[in-house]
Amino acid sequence: MALSAILFFILFIGHLPPGPWPLPFLGNVLQMDQKGLLKSFQLREKYGDVFTVFLGSRPAVILWGYKATKKALVDQAEAFSGRGCITIIDSLFQEPGDGKSWKVLRRFSVTTMKDFGMRKWSIEERIKEEAQSLVEELRKSQGAYLDPHFLFNSISANIICSTVFGECFNYQDPRLLQLLHLLNEILIILSSFYTQVFEIFPGILKHFPGKHIPLYSMIEDVKAFITENVERHQKMLDPSGPKDFIDSFLLRMDKERSDSESEFHQEHLVNTVLSLFFAGTETSSSTLCFRFLLLLKNPGVLEKVQAEIDRVIGAHRLPALEDRAKMPYTDAVIHEIQRFSDLVPVGVPHSVIKDTHFQGYYLPKGFTVYPNLSSALHDPRHFEKPNAFYPGHFLDAQGNFKKPEVFIPFSMGKSCSFFPMKILASYRKRLCLGESLAPSELFLFLTTLLQNFSLGSPKAPEDIDLMPRENGLGRPPPLFQVRFLPRRGGGGQEEAQMSSESLHPAPASVQN
Repeated sequence: MALSAILFFILFIGHLPPGPWPLPFLGNVLQMDQKGLLKSFQLREKYGDVFTVFLGSRPAVILWGYKATKKALVDQAEAFSGRGCITIIDSLFQEPGDGKSWKVLRRFSVTTMKDFGMRKWSIEERIKEEAQSLVEELRKSQGAYLDPHFLFNSISANIICSTVFGECFNYQDPRLLQLLHLLNEILIILSSFYTQVFEIFPGILKHFPGKHIPLYSMIEDVKAFITENVERHQKMLDPSGPKDFIDSFLLRMDKERSDSESEFHQEHLVNTVLSLFFAGTETSSSTLCFRFLLLLKNPGVLEKVQAEIDRVIGAHRLPALEDRAKMPYTDAVIHEIQRFSDLVPVGVPHSVIKDTHFQGYYLPKGFTVYPNLSSALHDPRHFEKPNAFYPGHFLDAQGNFKKPEVFIPFSMGKSCSFFPMKILASYRKRLCLGESLAPSELFLFLTTLLQNFSLGSPKAPEDIDLMPRENGLGRPPPLFQVRFLPRRGGGGQEEAQMSSESLHPAPASVQN
């Protein structure tokens, strides 16, 4: 029997892409280190752009670089459209691997978010309003050093809250403080080395104390917050005038109540809102943190960005999205920060939904596939200085903005992720839902803050540490201090005051 099992195993892996020989039970754990689970498998030179590793006894195919990722997730998108497993949270989000559920919810989420993003105000006006609320909050600091992570979390959260919950929060609201604390702690655990080890040995570790226990508790606390909001919406629901995403979902639930196979029920509502909230908060705020950290470390770049802001926008009006086309250097800096910070080194795991032939190899139905996004963003064949912060990667010889097609910080294909979590189920066909919102947020927040403030750091640029707090499925930025010093004559203050009064009489207040 043992010999038969060994022969079957040899025949099985003989049809897979090449890779290091796995040890029984351990798989390729000896090729792994704390620099990151899949990022630590530096095997491309030996095995090529497509290779197999064993996470314990579970095999997975790694896609290295843009070319291999595109061939799988775009050229054979349907075959690779299944949802892979992230073991540590899989029991909390029991979604079928065939993708039927998330495809239905994705279409609904995209349509509904667009509807409410353009109803009372455009999403641009909503972001501009929140940016001005942040400016006013930072003025209160009077140039003192502060940790900006919470404030960046708050403004990102309020953009999503206004659409999903139909309300915004004051930055000192205890509900917001607790929610953002939970989301941040969830991100840290999911990006930790522990989660990577859990992915390899879930059958053992789930029976022992570990970080998965507080993780489950925190996720349930966030779900309880969402459930409370859903119940309040149910009591106040007006069928003739849905006010936000939750109202629209509830009305769809009522419409399909008699359909036993409907995907619209309360569990999916809570999970979808959790997905939208996490994706729209943590990733944008982490990118903003890396942005300001990199600008502090590169004061020459900061000076050029502020000079372009002064030249194109000036000091007496608010930045607008239409300014972006006239600001190639700022646009290049924004994209280079996304590339260099590499927040999502490994994309959300996919699975093949049918027996699939790929690159001359055979992948059986249900097989897990990981796109290594970091390998594309640091490919020396496409980026002149792949391991350096260099805005010139996104500028042509004439100083015009250019975006290489290998720039894929959010992955690609039908199952593109905004952040590497299975719970992020709200995607559109080619690009993730967050990718259409994130650039607008990041451009307007960055230009508004740099129009109004100069930056200061307690450390010299050469002493600023860029090492993320964790380096796994995600790379949350390090903690740092910065001060915002008002720029003389900066800020488009007259227009800002008019905008705030007309759009949001009580900025960032809770609407009960």
